[in-house]
Amino acid sequence: MKATDNTTTIESLDDLAALADYSLIDSLNADPQATQDGVDHDPRQVFSGHYVPVKPTPIENPKYIAHSKQFFRELGFSDALARSKPFMQMFSGDTSSLPEPMRRLGWATGYALSIYGTEYYEQCPFRTGNGYGDGRAVSIFEGVINGKRWEMQLKGGGRTPYCRGADGRAVLRSSVREFLAQEHMHALGIPTSCSLTLYTSATETVRRPWFRGGSHSRDPEVMIDEAVAITTRVAPSFLRVGQLELFGRRARKEEHPRAMQELESMVLHIIAREYSGEIDYSLPLEEKVMLLALAFRKRLTSLVANWVRVGFCQGNFNSDNCAVGGFTLDYGPFGFMDMFDQRYQPWTGGGIHFSFLNQPRAAERNFGMFCLALEPLLAADKTAQERLEKIKNDFPAVMQAEMIKMWAAKLGWKRFDATLFNALMSLMVETSVDYTIFFRELSSIPEDIAALAKSFYGDKMYDEALMERWRAWLEKWRASVDVATPESRQALSSQMKAVNPKYTLREWLLVPAYQKAAQGDHSQIDELQEVMNNPYAEHSEEIEEKYYQKKPAEFFDIAGISHVSCSS
Repeated sequence: MKATDNTTTIESLDDLAALADYSLIDSLNADPQATQDGVDHDPRQVFSGHYVPVKPTPIENPKYIAHSKQFFRELGFSDALARSKPFMQMFSGDTSSLPEPMRRLGWATGYALSIYGTEYYEQCPFRTGNGYGDGRAVSIFEGVINGKRWEMQLKGGGRTPYCRGADGRAVLRSSVREFLAQEHMHALGIPTSCSLTLYTSATETVRRPWFRGGSHSRDPEVMIDEAVAITTRVAPSFLRVGQLELFGRRARKEEHPRAMQELESMVLHIIAREYSGEIDYSLPLEEKVMLLALAFRKRLTSLVANWVRVGFCQGNFNSDNCAVGGFTLDYGPFGFMDMFDQRYQPWTGGGIHFSFLNQPRAAERNFGMFCLALEPLLAADKTAQERLEKIKNDFPAVMQAEMIKMWAAKLGWKRFDATLFNALMSLMVETSVDYTIFFRELSSIPEDIAALAKSFYGDKMYDEALMERWRAWLEKWRASVDVATPESRQALSSQMKAVNPKYTLREWLLVPAYQKAAQGDHSQIDELQEVMNNPYAEHSEEIEEKYYQKKPAEFFDIAGISHVSCSS
């Protein structure tokens, strides 16, 4: 391990082991009914404790697919690590020979489920809420690297007590999607869990429901054999609103004698892991709770506004898919929008409540469940309860302010113009506009609508009355921004291009990447990494022709491209 310029270069697993620091399992409670050896792979109820020690299940004959070169550089990892045998063993699930002080057991956590602000128990196989949690995600490392705390988690790392009867595996298709999406969101400047590595098995497969080729079905039609894979995702923590909810519910219902203590411990751990720079740990508990709610509200509203900025729809924004650190977590049925649609929803089971422009309301519901989970800690302080209620009730106003700030940045405005904005939304819907291409072309400050027409689907550009409305809008918009001199125009263009990406990771670009990967060809993944890790940049004419284009007509309404089922 080498130290240069206050950063550490990690060249071996021993170097990484020296940085281990397991704050979660050292400061919180293990399930008292957990096994000593971590062989705890069958569905069961977990009644208490913050985590379950569990041994991950390695995939057979692991094979390298990709690693995040950018994130490796940020962590100080040598690129050679990704293909080294000890590193591959660890991050394909074999923790049996990790060097000390690394732990050879991983851990899985339970959480509650609420959907759009409604508590659910039926998804737990025991209908009690005590069997819902990390069914195939196993954390295997926590440490401090270059001054930052990171947790590393295997997605597809095998069965846990929360597996609900499933096989604990992820497949190559969904793993490629998650790996590339996390990298892309990181490059877009949006808080997210990050991709580290992606390995598949040369021999192990599982059967999954999927769609027939060219199908328009909304539901999977066939079972297919797919190669298993493990992608490692990295974040400051994997603590979720649903996790906090679980302990809030138990404390509220007095499910066991230690329920209130476990809730308090979880809240204090969240503050230590995610908000230590914002909340003074020496403050009274009630004050820390208030500051936590305010800080999370700020992060969550900013996050969702940024999702909308780049055309991202989370698809399944339940409380268990909402990180308390205020970053994007769980890339299952996500999607980047092609044709603008306020109700865009990539997941067939998501409904309107998790659709594109309803994401602010979905965030509000998740924040409401977050506050509800905190309430038992304030039971003896009526004033604190009222303060928390106000913080919760003010969420819509804070969210709206973030949305207005975001739309103003996309449109180059110093001051938001509601009339001009509403006119634009109507035109975008009526004209069937490509969301990403439109805003990127507008960022070049066009003098006429010819450039904007690059983003129009179909033959609407031949509707002269509609085009005249576009000309009038563009004229008013140009009058609303500073383009008086070549210098001011260039400055505005640069400012807008910094918030309006040229490239987004559309599903029809992902499909050939994972299809080729299944045949052993990783070239499309490599190319997507290069392009999507530089989404605001100008690339070659060849790349622009390939990736800066509207969704081809033949892909509309095709299952697995225009819509997907929940992550496999």
